[in-house]
Amino acid sequence: MIALRDVCKRYVLEGAEQAVEALRGVTLTVGAGELVAIMGASGSGKSTLLNILGCLDRPTTGTYLLDGVDVGRLDADGRAELRNRRIGFVFQSFNLLPRTTARENVALPLVYGDVPLAQHRARADDALAAVGVSALAERTPSQLSGGQQQRIAIARALVTHPKVILADEPTGNLDTATSDEIVGLLCALNREQGLTIVVVTHEPEVAAATERVVVLRDGRVVADGPPPAVLPARSTA
Repeated sequence: MIALRDVCKRYVLEGAEQAVEALRGVTLTVGAGELVAIMGASGSGKSTLLNILGCLDRPTTGTYLLDGVDVGRLDADGRAELRNRRIGFVFQSFNLLPRTTARENVALPLVYGDVPLAQHRARADDALAAVGVSALAERTPSQLSGGQQQRIAIARALVTHPKVILADEPTGNLDTATSDEIVGLLCALNREQGLTIVVVTHEPEVAAATERVVVLRDGRVVADGPPPAVLPARSTA
């Protein structure tokens, strides 16, 4: 499903004499149906890796294959098309339109695809049902709790029927109990729908609920394995 080989990403910042190496030879595979957490300190390369996985950026060197497609060979339009068809995104801050109903927020990605307008409502309602918030379809974000907003955001990620969900700190703005609910929902979607889910998190409790934890440090993968093998070593480092 996801295959990176020797991926490097360099940025040249304005006024800087040398390029910043955000990723340094990352090799990583994620199989179809896996639930994986990516961890690392600030500046470790997590955001850059997520941007590449999400087809928002391309490697400077190395290769990234998403479902067999070489992302590095695609232009911006090609990456956008691949992203819209195969990837759903979940963000820490929910990113819901404030004056738009839950149903309309969920249906928004369909506007940019090739789904007929007549199917938008039904597809949105199916996605809302999948995350257990059908009753909230007509509410706006201001009428929802943080946990409810994140469920709406997850429904929005599901509405295009993606093969991969990329979740960027999906519990970062939630209390512990609500965080546990959202993690449980992601695990259920992975288990019941076979979705490939990659979660970027700084919370060991979230990572512990996944099947596999990848740790980045200074743009390199320094650990990769099941949570019991990776998290204790990381917590005592």
